[in-house]
Amino acid sequence: MSTPHVVVVMGVAGTGKTTIGPLLAAELGVPYAEGDEFHPAANIAKMSAGTPLDDSDRWPWLDAIGQWAHDRAGLGGVVSSSALKRVYRDRLRAEAPGAVFLHLTGDRALIEERMADRKGHFMPTALLDSQFATLQPLQEDEVGVSVDVSGTPEEITQRAVAALRRLED
Repeated sequence: MSTPHVVVVMGVAGTGKTTIGPLLAAELGVPYAEGDEFHPAANIAKMSAGTPLDDSDRWPWLDAIGQWAHDRAGLGGVVSSSALKRVYRDRLRAEAPGAVFLHLTGDRALIEERMADRKGHFMPTALLDSQFATLQPLQEDEVGVSVDVSGTPEEITQRAVAALRRLED
């Protein structure tokens, strides 16, 4: 991409945001920020206990991610955030109007399998249904692309780079 955008890697748990985000950042030559690190301890405890977050839990988290994206405006960066609802993406865009969204999508069975194979992550597979129920895919008026998560991380990253470059055309 010729313009240093901030790319928000979004999608339900298990789509590979934490895997693809750093690979994409390296490919684009910009820093990566792990969205989970912006969660307050109370949010992590809640999710670890199998309880979905509510919007009041998410606002400070989204604001922190949005502030990071704002600070990277014009410099570029990649940050992960589930950003499942339009209102969450709107909140991120309010802080960082130039943010571009990369929605990682995939078959539920594949995502569940990948989640089950993860080690040391606080998000249990039991919350996957609530993630899919909450998901509102990107709308036509939102700047972003969707990329399927089948294949290797490198293949997914290359599809993401190609899709993001098409936004520039």
